[in-house]
Amino acid sequence: MERWGSGTRFGALVGGLFGARGGEQRREPPETPGDQAGLHLGIGVTHTQYSADHGAPDATRRAIDLLSAQPMPQNQHLMGWGAENPEPSPGHYDFEALDERVALMRSTGGIPVLTLCGAPDWMKGGRKGRTDWARLEAAPDPGHYADFARLAGVVARRYPDIRHFLVWNELKGFYDEDRCRWNHEGYTELYNLVHAELKRQNPDNRVGGPYAVVDHEPPGDEDGSPDVRGPWGALDRRSVDAIRYWNEHKAGADFIVVDGSSYTREGHRTIPDEFTATQKFADVTRWLRSLTRLPVWWAEWYVEPPAEDGRACGRDGWSEQHRTAVQATAMMWLAMSGAATAFYWNPQRPGSDCPGCLWRSTHLDGGGHELPMGRLLGRFAREFPPGSAFRPVVASAEAGARIQVLADESAVLVVNTESRRVVARVDGRVLTLAPYEVCWLDG
Repeated sequence: MERWGSGTRFGALVGGLFGARGGEQRREPPETPGDQAGLHLGIGVTHTQYSADHGAPDATRRAIDLLSAQPMPQNQHLMGWGAENPEPSPGHYDFEALDERVALMRSTGGIPVLTLCGAPDWMKGGRKGRTDWARLEAAPDPGHYADFARLAGVVARRYPDIRHFLVWNELKGFYDEDRCRWNHEGYTELYNLVHAELKRQNPDNRVGGPYAVVDHEPPGDEDGSPDVRGPWGALDRRSVDAIRYWNEHKAGADFIVVDGSSYTREGHRTIPDEFTATQKFADVTRWLRSLTRLPVWWAEWYVEPPAEDGRACGRDGWSEQHRTAVQATAMMWLAMSGAATAFYWNPQRPGSDCPGCLWRSTHLDGGGHELPMGRLLGRFAREFPPGSAFRPVVASAEAGARIQVLADESAVLVVNTESRRVVARVDGRVLTLAPYEVCWLDG
């Protein structure tokens, strides 16, 4: 069609996800303006405590090869999640572990990103030279905001090739229990100091915040905000207030960062179902773009309700096929709604039980081999990179069934959202899809 001449980009597209339930539908994404260069990185991954830089040599080599095969943006935290305390006492630095992670990101060809969180103990009331990991998520004391900003500057000088920085993580330590809301004033003060220091080190550094958790309530809940709502529910008012305050009082920003899940804040329910609930990622992205006019980054996204003990493995016992199908649908919504960048929080751990991990643990014999989520993430990044021009799709499914479809000129992604086999027609091709099958077709 004529109006597609300039292309429609991942991270620059507003519109509905192509879908079909029990009949034929043809949906065309609307036009949008172009994106901002250097801020639309596409789908990526965040390194956590266990990653490809530790384990048996053969296993780490395989995991590193997987990361190298399809380079993606990669994110690492300043302290914790695989990095040690960077400044155990004032002016005395320990960057050995962080150096290793940065070297991993560089060697695998990914765009390196740093999340500037957490703070050394002496910045939050602890003893100099000591690290209490139980207090990793404590925010720095206001009197040490400037010290944390200075540390951010040291980090920026140490890794001059890193150009993208996220300031803090999930407003950790900034919740005001007395007022039952986020201390968005304190966070924004810290953010502005860090932003100024990073720009002083290099004006080309890209800085974003507030990395707020966009929790939501069920439909009709009084704590839900009228600003952002959908069939999944409505955003928690406190999250909306924190984002609005930061947006109005920030010294500057190159992008806005959030994270969130498709299940409710309390009760961890996916409403009306686990697939429809992922529409939240699109609704929130569109709202953020409208509110801030900034590229939207998702630092984390989650689709599977946690187990009762809080572990990442879901309480409903999803199969890996089920989990991957829901993740694929969430990623489709992120791409179609205009998310500039989205990092998958890699839940790697040393044991064999690792739902949603990208590769088999490098600490096991034969580790490092690709798992279904790793295959999906890599393929999605390859087929739908920034700049992808999504196209209309004619799709239909047998009565009572629902599929989700996303396509550009070179690839078509089809997801069966049913727990049974489904016969569907996509772009004139008849498919028989296994339960929760994620299917790739040539465009």
